[in-house]
Amino acid sequence: MRADHDPGETRLQRGQRALAAIDGEAGQKVIESLAGIAPDFATYLFEFPFGDIYSRPGLSLRDREIATIAALAALGTAQPQLKVHVAAGLNVGLSQDEITEILMQMAVYAGFPAALNGLFAAQEVFAARAGGGAG
Repeated sequence: MRADHDPGETRLQRGQRALAAIDGEAGQKVIESLAGIAPDFATYLFEFPFGDIYSRPGLSLRDREIATIAALAALGTAQPQLKVHVAAGLNVGLSQDEITEILMQMAVYAGFPAALNGLFAAQEVFAARAGGGAG
């Protein structure tokens, strides 16, 4: 995604493109869910995390999703966001086995409850994908 970076592209446009490539439908649903309460916050989500951070050189989208999945699992309080990023990890080339290993690793640094919650969240995403759901 960074290889075709357009210098004339705004942060918003770059973020919209990044979100579509990474999160697909799940990311768009998050943005749409904010329309009635905080449309400006949706813009911030496009611009900062996706337009600025995810679009930086230095890490692949795959590597960024590894870090994001680990961080969200370690927080232990971000299950909806973790599910979105487990699906995003699959979208950018992580396998179910790799995601499972990332979440198991969290038992060492974030504790067994965080790892268990992460694994159960991933299991829901994997099952939804297998059943044809968006995950």
